[in-house]
Amino acid sequence: MMDYYAIGQRIRKIRKAHKLSQETLSERIGISVTHMSHIETGNTKLSLPVLVDLAAVLEVRVDDLLYDNSPMKRNAAIEAIIEMLDTCTTPQIKVIEDLVKAAKISLNQHF
Repeated sequence: MMDYYAIGQRIRKIRKAHKLSQETLSERIGISVTHMSHIETGNTKLSLPVLVDLAAVLEVRVDDLLYDNSPMKRNAAIEAIIEMLDTCTTPQIKVIEDLVKAAKISLNQHF
């Protein structure tokens, strides 16, 4: 289930970091200030086109708006990967390395 309040708060934080008012941001993406306010407070669901436009204007990836990508969560994910690798054999690690390289190339093309 989507946490629209958390999404709205991330949008608000990024908007403020860009020193944009709700009025300016809403104007740039073509919605009303009231709608922008409702998005930031989680009082409305936002459509995919609005989400994509917000990400473009705020110069972030859509998933940065949808998910909390804090350094702590990133570090926890990296630690979990390292723990999994510690139980792998050398040939298994080589296969995983090749998979990660292929996945990274694909992600770079799409994000």
